[in-house]
Amino acid sequence: MGWKKLIFGEKMPDKDDPKYEKRYKKEVEAGRKAARFLRIDKMAGRAQRFACKHPKWFLGIVFGIVLGCLALNVYRVVSVCILPDNGRHATATERQEILLKQKQPMNHDDGQD
Repeated sequence: MGWKKLIFGEKMPDKDDPKYEKRYKKEVEAGRKAARFLRIDKMAGRAQRFACKHPKWFLGIVFGIVLGCLALNVYRVVSVCILPDNGRHATATERQEILLKQKQPMNHDDGQD
């Protein structure tokens, strides 16, 4: 495989191209078989039926999920940006070890029962 082919990939085959027809049919059948096995086809059908019956509800749910994800991402970015900069940068492992040490109960074993 040449570098040019590796970077740019091969030309996208047309589904009606006789050169790729057998490969296309085999890939489509494999995808359908996987969808049937995982029952994705039935789930997609139910979602499409719901979307056709209740388009406003469907769009509300979809945009609600999208806006919720966006809000969560903005919240995480803001929470990271306002962290106090005390000059010491601890790795995630160090922070976890500190938290574990704080949560462990103190065992003072004086040897007395």
